Amino acid sequence: MASDTRARILDATAELYRRQGMAATGLKQIAAAANAPFGSIYHHFPGGKDQISEEVIYAEGVRYGLLVGQQLAVITDIADGISDIFASAAALLEELDYTEACSIETIALEVASTNERLRIATATVFSGWIDALTQWFTGTGLPNDVCRGLALSCLTSLEGAFVLCRSLRSTEPMVAAGLAVQDRTRAALQVS
Repeated sequence: MASDTRARILDATAELYRRQGMAATGLKQIAAAANAPFGSIYHHFPGGKDQISEEVIYAEGVRYGLLVGQQLAVITDIADGISDIFASAAALLEELDYTEACSIETIALEVASTNERLRIATATVFSGWIDALTQWFTGTGLPNDVCRGLALSCLTSLEGAFVLCRSLRSTEPMVAAGLAVQDRTRAALQVS
């Protein structure tokens, strides 16, 4: 039962952060969304909001990593398939009426200059994603430094497109970002 409450708190927090960000989310709101007594917050998370946030960052990092990893695993032609990842993200944004995006990005923007503990957590997640994307791009046979550049381009394009799509309430930035990364990948392959 206790672990169920803890899990509900983490799940509710992650959803609230995806929708409205960390700064706009209070502990009372988290307790209400988790259908948990307010006292259970500090029972399960004695470190308060910072502890909950750090755990959410790592859990969401794994969740998004698995989601994207499953999509990457079925792509047989990296140069042609990269835009599919962006198209999938665009479709999800549209399906959710632009209310949710990457909670890691949202938190990173909020804490990068103010909370070293959470900045390190977001940096750790982003670094893991960059490493995974770099590994995926090595399937092209390109050198590791080129693959890392493509991974960085892919992730920064995706995260930036999330911001623009939500603000503009349009998938156009996500589609354009996907095509740009696809073009960069094709260009790198032609040079090799």
